[in-house]
Amino acid sequence: MDQETERALRALLDKEAIRDCFLRYMRGIDRLDAELIRSAFHEGAIDNHTSEIRGSIDDLLAWWLPQQPGREATQHFVTNQTIDLDGDVAHVESYFFVFIKQKAHNEGALVGGRYADRFERRNGAWKIALRVVLPEWQADVDASNTGAVSRAGAAAGSRDRSDPTYQRPLRDPPRAG
Repeated sequence: MDQETERALRALLDKEAIRDCFLRYMRGIDRLDAELIRSAFHEGAIDNHTSEIRGSIDDLLAWWLPQQPGREATQHFVTNQTIDLDGDVAHVESYFFVFIKQKAHNEGALVGGRYADRFERRNGAWKIALRVVLPEWQADVDASNTGAVSRAGAAAGSRDRSDPTYQRPLRDPPRAG
């Protein structure tokens, strides 16, 4: 393999490792999996998440997790993403939107914005060293009809490690009643 092809392959592998790390974070947030969330950040990483929280990953979790008992569901989606590699550092911009459904009052919110991340490769692993969340918009929505997707006979998901996606190998899950 020539050097140009080797560099291109290395860049593809690095970008895929960064995307995988990013998706681990998103899954961890929606499944309330603190271990999975932590796995996306280097020791000492800073998360500048909102005007309410700027600090360590432990600070982020101490802010995020207590809010969740009042929420029936969250779903985070990443859309456009740019990854600029510079040696063992990558500058990553990721557009996101999230749906948040509260348990009471049929309230929901759609939030859109961007994550500006500095990923670093340390000991061969790409993880987030600094995150700045850039919220761009929020829309309150009527979430009264969102339960309709949980029809009798449909597979039942959960916001923890009992979710069917954690099973290896995947098995046919119990059905919602």
